[in-house]
Amino acid sequence: MRLEAMMGKSGHCSSGVSDSLCDRIFFASGDVTRDALQGYAQEGLCRADDGDIFLEHHISERFVWENGRLKDGSYDTKRGFGMRGLIGEASALAYSSVIDDASFQQASSSVASALGRSQRVAGAVSSESSSRGMEGALMSPLYASINPLDGYSFEEKLALLQKVEAYVRERAPHAVHVLVMLTGSFQAVEIVRLSEGRCCDVRPLVRMNVQVGLRQGRHVETGVYGMGGRMGYDDFFKEASWHVAADEAIRHAHVLFDAKPAPVGEMDVVLASGWPGILLHEAIGHGLEGDFNRKKTAAFSELMGQPIASRGVTVVDDGTCPHRRGSLRYDDEGTPSQCTTLIEDGILVNYMHDRLNGRLMGTSSTGNGRRESYAHNVMPRMTNTYMLNGHYPQAEMIESVAHGIYAVNFSGGQVDITSGKFVFSTSEAYHIEKGKITSPVKGATLIGNGPDALTRITMVGDDLALDKGIGTCGKEGQRVPVGVGQPSLRIANITVGGEGAA
Repeated sequence: MRLEAMMGKSGHCSSGVSDSLCDRIFFASGDVTRDALQGYAQEGLCRADDGDIFLEHHISERFVWENGRLKDGSYDTKRGFGMRGLIGEASALAYSSVIDDASFQQASSSVASALGRSQRVAGAVSSESSSRGMEGALMSPLYASINPLDGYSFEEKLALLQKVEAYVRERAPHAVHVLVMLTGSFQAVEIVRLSEGRCCDVRPLVRMNVQVGLRQGRHVETGVYGMGGRMGYDDFFKEASWHVAADEAIRHAHVLFDAKPAPVGEMDVVLASGWPGILLHEAIGHGLEGDFNRKKTAAFSELMGQPIASRGVTVVDDGTCPHRRGSLRYDDEGTPSQCTTLIEDGILVNYMHDRLNGRLMGTSSTGNGRRESYAHNVMPRMTNTYMLNGHYPQAEMIESVAHGIYAVNFSGGQVDITSGKFVFSTSEAYHIEKGKITSPVKGATLIGNGPDALTRITMVGDDLALDKGIGTCGKEGQRVPVGVGQPSLRIANITVGGEGAA
């Protein structure tokens, strides 16, 4: 049976359980009513091209179990609203941690006053045409409207962390360090717009990380594995699930003991499927966000409709993947999430937009308007960004490489949005010699340029995978959960930095 969330004629995004939860969270106290919100929006945003009221209730917890004891435990509650008005490129934001009539009255007055000093931009597209908006939305329940924090007791969560450590130490008696982290959050939001009614959403998010330090003689290596998504803790309490996390962390540490210094120089690289999509996210994805392209500061500015990648390369940003970390029923402006094709068979066909940048660029929002919290402004941000399948088996890619690197995982990197230049460090990689994977290598970094790297893709695999639910993206000081993914890729002649000899 499939449940669906639909807009009623009143312009209200009805979503069943999440709707009733928002009623209890934001309006049960009687400090403010939904009818009053519409009036405050009218008062504060009457001069605006566009704008909204964003109410948020966010609670989170974090447990860090390290070497037989609870090292850190925290519980945090965040609650408030932001009123945002836009005229042309200018924005006015007033926010408060108190949700009541007095705070809304003050916010309305502040935003209206600020907007009164701004000028509209000639030719600006009206707010009604800047988005598909809330009305007519047909949304599937991408995730359950649940609070993960309520599913298990404090004692049950600690018992789980203890069991994970005990399992690690049984499988790896030489472990000198075991850390297990469990985090969960519950975010309820309600978004009110002037002409398009309101919508509400309830967003669960959980994550587990296992870190294992192993010793061989005087040598210590550390392996890490993480997993998560928009769900409850149930999967984490299944032995089969946390066994995988523990086993992978142990395996990763063992691999590093055998690693040799990475070769250096220009060579072919094969990227594994899944998490290596972080390179796609950083080196290419940010360059396709609308604000950078509107300001012409991105490497892909003014290239719409032109070939920017090899044939066979298709990249999408998809906020509609069930249970994925980057998915949203609605973005933080109330626009329904969608799957946006960014690059199609090598051709640039779309940027990612929030309402402001869509309006100013004469197009519409793609459901990518995101903010870290009620106290932050909206920016165009990625959701789940990944490359679609090609038709090459990974084994064929490996066999085609005489001398190169097979990169399985990355630990971090840097990218310059304007130039597209990037440097990424691998956390697990192997030497390819004469078409075969040989020894693991450490210290390998991939150095290149995003636009150039897209044209060097010579094989796209048939094994598309998304990451395990661990991504967090930073932009202009704001952090939001995201997903990445790709099939295996063969990229020709990428510069590899490391400690070895070419």
